[in-house]
Amino acid sequence: MRLFIDANILVATLNKEYPLFTWSSRLLSLQGKQNIQLFTSPLCLAIAFYFAGKKSGDTMAREKIAMLLSHIGITTIDEKTTFQAIENRLILDFEDGMEYYSAIHHKCDCIITENQKDFYFSDIEVIGCEAFLLKLFSSK
Repeated sequence: MRLFIDANILVATLNKEYPLFTWSSRLLSLQGKQNIQLFTSPLCLAIAFYFAGKKSGDTMAREKIAMLLSHIGITTIDEKTTFQAIENRLILDFEDGMEYYSAIHHKCDCIITENQKDFYFSDIEVIGCEAFLLKLFSSK
């Protein structure tokens, strides 16, 4: 299963923001387990770096992102992704559109985010961190 991880999940993990940290850190620990592959976009990483830097300073934020990069795949946002996001009239938030098409192009099965309503246009599953983990572990 290929999961796209939205910026808010990364920020909660890097900044240890409770109560989401309890779930987000568990989610990120699943990389490579139970046939799960985690991905995020360069845009999500930039957002996560910004908020981690605000809390911990840029040096620590850089270290945190470097550690994260050793555990998560990076999708791309290219010309095609960008045009798809801007041309889809259903998409009101350009950033969410780029993340969505980036996930689609990397064949992600779902998007994990705490802002499910932001992806109202999605053709793939959009689910919160806690709900995904509860669903995953209840199916065993």
